[in-house]
Amino acid sequence: MSEKEMSRINTNDMCLKYILWITVFLGMFSGAYAQDPPNVILILVDDMGIGDVSSVNGGLNRTPALDALKDGGIWCNAAYSGSAVCAPARASLLTGKYPHRTGVVSLSMATEPWFTSLKTSEVTMADVFRANNYKTALVGKWHLGMLPPFHPLKRGFDESYHFVGPDLKTYYNFTLDENGNRKKYKNEYLDDVLTEHAVNFIKSNKETPFFMHLAYSAPHRPLGGPRELVNHYLEKGFDDKTAKVYAMIEAMDKGLQKLVNTLEELGISENTLVIFASDNGQDPGAGTRFNMDQKGKKYTVYEGGIHIPLLFYWPGHFAPGQVDDVVHFTDIFPTLVDICGLKAAGRVKKDFDGVSLSAILQGTSGSKLPEARFWQWNRHKPFYSHNAAVRLGDWKLVRPFKDLDHITGESGLKPLLYHIREDASESGDLSAKYPGKVRQMLKMLEKWSARVEKDRLKNTDFKDEKLINM
Repeated sequence: MSEKEMSRINTNDMCLKYILWITVFLGMFSGAYAQDPPNVILILVDDMGIGDVSSVNGGLNRTPALDALKDGGIWCNAAYSGSAVCAPARASLLTGKYPHRTGVVSLSMATEPWFTSLKTSEVTMADVFRANNYKTALVGKWHLGMLPPFHPLKRGFDESYHFVGPDLKTYYNFTLDENGNRKKYKNEYLDDVLTEHAVNFIKSNKETPFFMHLAYSAPHRPLGGPRELVNHYLEKGFDDKTAKVYAMIEAMDKGLQKLVNTLEELGISENTLVIFASDNGQDPGAGTRFNMDQKGKKYTVYEGGIHIPLLFYWPGHFAPGQVDDVVHFTDIFPTLVDICGLKAAGRVKKDFDGVSLSAILQGTSGSKLPEARFWQWNRHKPFYSHNAAVRLGDWKLVRPFKDLDHITGESGLKPLLYHIREDASESGDLSAKYPGKVRQMLKMLEKWSARVEKDRLKNTDFKDEKLINM
């Protein structure tokens, strides 16, 4: 064999080995990803403001587990809920859409199911996770429909240990719906029981990918935490309501620590993405708490009602830090689809109002965020000139309200304009100084309002306030 032929054989052999190595490497990589997609724990607390986090408020209360997640994860400084109240915020979170489009616009599931039940035509993130061979579970509060068609087990969850409003008499006297069977609890603390269910679900599914939505009740009313914790805050000089709220938050924080410990003990911490958020801002009837001088509280579209704590914790994947981008509940679903490599129907992705934050969380460029973000809420049928807002860059336009409960027509109050970066407390109205900006943003808000109202009336499950076709 000639030297030239030998050289050709050696070259071909090297190429074949190189191709084989690349094939095996890629096969191993894709196989490992397919076998080990990240678990996801989406934690949502109820009526907790940014100012309720100890590392934010200078140590007024104790939240060591949450502080550790904040320090070890990515904290979003400009994070916003999908609404100023509970049910619409949760609808937005689970669908990636503005809440009006999902049919959820009010609060009482018992008296107004037609305004508080997530349309059966909506696809939830639990639906998509389950379709991608994840085990899925809801643990905690469910505020998206009490009637049978809207039960969590029909909304993508394989397992459900949940309560609805009427089930919660006190935090030591409540009923849970456990996979369709009702179980009464007395003399056990609600959020401790929820933590126990969450830990059990993790342990039972440690070998398989899982998605768990853990919806703690704290610090929502009825107020009442473990007595020793309440006494601790009373001794520090807080009033009764505030002491109870801080005790409830600390009890929840102890549950967070148990979750983190469980993930570490099972060796799955680095394969589990933990997301923590609150559904809206602080309840104005629940104590006097530090609120970063933000205007308004729950129920309002001022910063105190919609600017919420949000963090992403994924050790070994996300470098700890903070981001200042304006992010929104509607971004979380598309982010999870992206990060977890989930397959979702084209119409689901097309219908998202938010976008993936994957590039932001990984510290790279590429996430093109929506130009503007929108909010609106009042009880019962929505009137979009009441309690509505749009944020465009650093600008925020607010349509104020006189009454959120008994609205009979559109508001005649003039819009207010704020520059959030320079005036986070929304103390100085700039509408007279920048009338052009007011006109621009008011037009955007009116266009958005017309679009989401049109979608709200589509594919409804109710006619004349009665359930149909079920």
